[in-house]
Amino acid sequence: MESPRRPFCGALGLFPRAFAADSDSGVAEEPRWAETGWDRLRKLFAKDENQRISQELDSIYRAALAAGVIGWAYGGIPAFIHAKKRYIEKNQGEIYHNRLDAVQSAHQAAIRGFIRYGWRWSWRTALFVTMFNTVTSGLSVYQNKNFLNHFVIAGAVTGSLFRINLGMRGLVAGGIIGALFGLPVGSLLMALQSYVGETVQERKEDDVKAFRELKLKEWKDSLKITELLPEEIESGLQKNRAEEDVKKIDALLSLPRNPSSPDKQDKD
Repeated sequence: MESPRRPFCGALGLFPRAFAADSDSGVAEEPRWAETGWDRLRKLFAKDENQRISQELDSIYRAALAAGVIGWAYGGIPAFIHAKKRYIEKNQGEIYHNRLDAVQSAHQAAIRGFIRYGWRWSWRTALFVTMFNTVTSGLSVYQNKNFLNHFVIAGAVTGSLFRINLGMRGLVAGGIIGALFGLPVGSLLMALQSYVGETVQERKEDDVKAFRELKLKEWKDSLKITELLPEEIESGLQKNRAEEDVKKIDALLSLPRNPSSPDKQDKD
């Protein structure tokens, strides 16, 4: 009779779970690991035994950082040039103490434009990419495989959330635009993965397989130790008993002999 498994117990555990094949036999089965979609999804946001985040979550962080930098450059550089030109055109008749003062004032205006519009584009781009990659990674991890519709769904969800403040029309329009955006992006990423020859999920499966083999080996080693432990205990007890018996015999031999009886002394 198989021991019942709890749905949430040990979902994020780091060690394999072993269940007894028979409660009376005392023989443990080979460790089994939960492989449901929800278990994989929970592990996506959990740390491993070395306190490291998952590969997908690390990729999401890196993509968000890169998107923030690109968005800042995309919005800040044109704003820098435009703000500088506008300041020069607007303050042509203004009198400055010297040329250096005029150049510094123009550069300060350009830097303000770079920071303002660069920040606007940066956080929006980073948020869009983070939401898009989170949905895509969640769907891929849940189904344990990459599909093109994952990118389409992620684009639709992200676009809808970005336009939700515009009402129902904005929600629908954002979803359609996001889906159209996710289709070519997904096709490009899947083509790149096919060119590399190994997807992220396949690489992760190899890592998980190696981890399971390691844990299985440790489990078998611990099982051997458990089997040999009673024999070692018994041999140790026998050895201790033999040593105690030898000590008792030595103690008896070291005692002084009894004095001779009076009758024996008279005969002598």
